[in-house]
Amino acid sequence: MHLDTSPTESGTLDQALSVFVKLRPRLFGIAYRVLGSSVEAEDVVQEVWLRWQKADRSVVVSPVAFLSSATTRLAINVAQSARVRRETYIGPWLPEPVDTSSDPEVGAQRAEALELALLLVLERLNPTERAAYVLREAFDYAYAEIAEMLQLSHVNVRKIVSRARKHLAAEQRETVDTGEHRRLLEAFVSAAQAGNIASLEALLTPDAVSLSDGNGLRGVARIPVLGRPRVANLSTAFPRFWPEADVRPVHANGRAGVMIYRNGRPTTFMTVAASHKGIDTVMWVFSPIKIAAFLDSTSRSARAPKTEGDVR
Repeated sequence: MHLDTSPTESGTLDQALSVFVKLRPRLFGIAYRVLGSSVEAEDVVQEVWLRWQKADRSVVVSPVAFLSSATTRLAINVAQSARVRRETYIGPWLPEPVDTSSDPEVGAQRAEALELALLLVLERLNPTERAAYVLREAFDYAYAEIAEMLQLSHVNVRKIVSRARKHLAAEQRETVDTGEHRRLLEAFVSAAQAGNIASLEALLTPDAVSLSDGNGLRGVARIPVLGRPRVANLSTAFPRFWPEADVRPVHANGRAGVMIYRNGRPTTFMTVAASHKGIDTVMWVFSPIKIAAFLDSTSRSARAPKTEGDVR
């Protein structure tokens, strides 16, 4: 059900919708990188659309600036409350993987700040630092534009971005290209399915870590598993896990991943982070909510935003 509108109002709204749909991938990309959650990012984008409907668009000089600013500020607010919620999360928290098969860069000018491992490191920045870094590095906004969005001084924004870069450089390892990443992932899955501990250890770095996101699900490791032997053993520790698994390749966060199905039902997402030294991080997502969000993200770009009068 929609609100009644006059022909003039309808035409104006159609124009607003056209502008919004064109910019929506960018807005989602900003919110997702700040939040690490496609569900929360979708909620932010929907709220921005509702604000865009209500705004006096006749005085908006730059729709992209208006919408990007609204998205950034809302995402920062959500991130601040999400940080509190994640303090009670049971076990390791991983960002929600997002399907990038149809939109490899999720609206960015380049696929920066998108890989799961980097999003995980970004979580260690405060929401404002994260937003400033994302706007500059992924979307190439000028410092003056970012300053206006964040309502900070130009000098302060430069300092924040510089500090974020240094922090991430200290935390983030160099990564392999997409082809080598896919090869390592496929070799890891093949060795794990075969129960070949020696082959797994050969693929892993000495300080490899395995992170399992299940938020308290039974049978899911609630602490990071550290070291090459332990990660290799964990990856083959479930006698019935791999033989009964249907492993399907997916494209997540600009990289290769796998979705593992059991009895026709998707239960586990898995991917790795790797450098030229080998696989240093194995990431498992068991959370049913995050699995559902990934599957839902495949049709994200095809969905039209709800108008203010829609029944939700």
